[in-house]
Amino acid sequence: MERNAIPSFCDFALAVYPFLELTPFHRTYYAILEAYAQGRIRKLIISVPPQHGKSVGATTLLPAYMLGLDPDLRIAIASYSGTLASKFNRRVQRILESREYGEIFPDTTIKCGTKPAGYIRTSDEVEIVGHRGELLSVGREGSLTGNRVDCFILDDLYKDAMEAQSPVVRANCWDWYTSVVRTRMHNASREIVVFTRWHEEDLIGMLCRTEPCRVMTSLSDIDDVGADEWLVVNFEALKASPPTDLDPRQEGEALWPEQQSVELLQSKRRLDAVRFEAMYQGHPSTREGLLYGDGFREYDALPRDVVTRASYTDSADVGDDYLCSIAYVVDTDGVIYVTDVVYSREPMEHTERLVASMFESSGVRVAYVESNNGGRGFARALQRLAPATRVEWFHQSGNKEARILSNSATVLHNVRMPSGWHLLWPEFYRDLVTYRRLFRANRHDDAADALTGVVEREITSRSGGKWQRALFVTPQHI
Repeated sequence: MERNAIPSFCDFALAVYPFLELTPFHRTYYAILEAYAQGRIRKLIISVPPQHGKSVGATTLLPAYMLGLDPDLRIAIASYSGTLASKFNRRVQRILESREYGEIFPDTTIKCGTKPAGYIRTSDEVEIVGHRGELLSVGREGSLTGNRVDCFILDDLYKDAMEAQSPVVRANCWDWYTSVVRTRMHNASREIVVFTRWHEEDLIGMLCRTEPCRVMTSLSDIDDVGADEWLVVNFEALKASPPTDLDPRQEGEALWPEQQSVELLQSKRRLDAVRFEAMYQGHPSTREGLLYGDGFREYDALPRDVVTRASYTDSADVGDDYLCSIAYVVDTDGVIYVTDVVYSREPMEHTERLVASMFESSGVRVAYVESNNGGRGFARALQRLAPATRVEWFHQSGNKEARILSNSATVLHNVRMPSGWHLLWPEFYRDLVTYRRLFRANRHDDAADALTGVVEREITSRSGGKWQRALFVTPQHI
């Protein structure tokens, strides 16, 4: 590297930390951090799963790089405790003292032979020799009285789930942010909030609720962001959202497979789907706001007396939605046993064969298919591929939100899932157990909608032995 040439953030990171392994995810992450270091981004929110190099990039390497670019910057690192913030500060100081750093940024130094009068260097504060820049560290609820800050780096302001679940801790954190962080900032100050998500009302949740935010899907978004807008980036441990320029992974791919494989992440999700969605996927939800939660009862064997073998299918409404087809049996007491599920965002020409195969393996005698949004054509294809099953299509005219909410208790009381269903259909399981009562808070309602349809068919709509036509247009056989 040519002396005094300004390297990219990736090249800088590899020069001072040659042991780093920069995957495509890390290079994207570091490209965003570089734009922030250059002043192209003023307000940045990034959520990253645990153990994916979040703090190494944003809280250790980034402040060292920024002080190299501008040794007059006053940077503050904040975390949930003063001890952790001081630890980050010492790591940055070690980089500033290194020979590799001196070769890249010779004008930024904290080394002193004869110390200048009044020079400060502790684990909480260090000054750049010959410049106005300094690096401060502070714990949540700590004081920065009298200090002007050009750049705030806020890394994990909650220690653990217990703190994040505490309304008192969250309120104190928000008060500290508004009364300390914001009051030390000026017109040109920059902020970066880099968290593992814990709760929907954590600092990221509060900022996204109260201030203008833009979800970042491409590096080009940096050039279009408004002066007061936050750029928001969420890196999912297991890709669940559609591919973007920023994150081109396909559904189900791991973010850092060399360290956190798909199999390992799925095992973590099985332990606690709600917490996994928050910490690893960046989609927190409070348990008290869940519609079903972990209330589904499971079965080990199907009943001997079965009166119905059927299925219910809801085709995908739009490109990001799931096709959901549920095969089930009903016993003489009216209890519904789910036997198989197809839950997929693949094109219809692929899912129609999966569903038809499920009909055969589950012995489905009658299949109900919603005709909305292309479902009629899907039903005709199913009848052609599964001639032994009678396929009926119908138009669903009920309000989706009202149907799901009003039938939720009936679903939990009457539906049984097979033991280990979280292993059989992990995405279906995830979208049911994390489904929120607040309708607009849900990313996907396809699983809840289809399961509600099953209950309406077999229980709600057959009260008194008659169909309630307010919910359905009369089924038609193909």
